[in-house]
Amino acid sequence: METSAHPYWPRALASGYVAGARPGWQCAGAVAAAAAALLALGWALGGAGGGAKGGAGRGQAEPARRLVLGWFLLCAGIHGVLEGYFSLRHRELPADTGLLADVWKEYAKADSRYMTSDDFTVAMETVTAWAWGPLSFLAFLAFLRHHPARYVLQLIVSLGQLYGDVLYFATEARAGWTHSDPRPLYFWGYFVGLNGVWVLVPGLLLLDACHQLATAQRGQRPARHKAH
Repeated sequence: METSAHPYWPRALASGYVAGARPGWQCAGAVAAAAAALLALGWALGGAGGGAKGGAGRGQAEPARRLVLGWFLLCAGIHGVLEGYFSLRHRELPADTGLLADVWKEYAKADSRYMTSDDFTVAMETVTAWAWGPLSFLAFLAFLRHHPARYVLQLIVSLGQLYGDVLYFATEARAGWTHSDPRPLYFWGYFVGLNGVWVLVPGLLLLDACHQLATAQRGQRPARHKAH
């Protein structure tokens, strides 16, 4: 395949780029459709008796918990498939032309570090794919089955996601925001908007997990007996 001029910033970036086979709207639409399907599946499974073992007295999960189920299933899919692909194929990515490669080529307009095997980006995405991906699926299963460790998993995964995203933004800020196409769709829509979701939601889930675990600990306090 012939290489072509790349659409990334900085413009002097050398990448051996081969243009993708799909327009950007198809790539974005494919990811949005997959994300919606995973969220809907998690929501539906949460409504099927809340995933309770033996089911007595539990019934459907409340709406917030059904959303959490969908969220962790979504994270498992995105981390495991999309970011797992990048972790394994980041060196070949500029010349690849499959669907996942085209998705990353579209997103790289917001952050060209994905086209250059940037050390931090590769390390962060590798941890995300092979740690937070499987743990997200375990958290999904734990909530589905009302496992006692579900809030521990929620805390671990959410803290890891939040920490990684903060570093992701911080490293680009220190670089002077030089790797993103400055047009609003790519900088504000892709770079800030999409990644901002992984700051907001894990932040809220981290607070929720701390609250749930603290409440459980308070319930374990031994009863105080009055001295006679």
